[in-house]
Amino acid sequence: MGTMKFEVPHSLPKDEVKKRVEQLLQYWGTKYGVKADWATDGARLVGKVMGIQLDATFVITDKAVQGEGTDPGMLLRGQAKSYLQKKFGAVLDPSKSLADVKNTMDA
Repeated sequence: MGTMKFEVPHSLPKDEVKKRVEQLLQYWGTKYGVKADWATDGARLVGKVMGIQLDATFVITDKAVQGEGTDPGMLLRGQAKSYLQKKFGAVLDPSKSLADVKNTMDA
């Protein structure tokens, strides 16, 4: 399998982005059993999501969350990218507080 790249822009301070992304990773850990290993401003994710093996890395920059991971294949690639954009976009929404992010993870 190849790799799929993604990038989600943000306008928040990096430390705030990390707190919000940590919430998302906790959600994925609880819901799917995905394990996250943090290293400075990024993390490696390993696990299975809906039966598809996930092995991904990402880094938080001043303007975006950038990463790449296992490409689920032609049939699911669009869905996977859409899901990542939706979830990261929701947690990085500057109009929401960290508490709002925690409370709306399943949305």
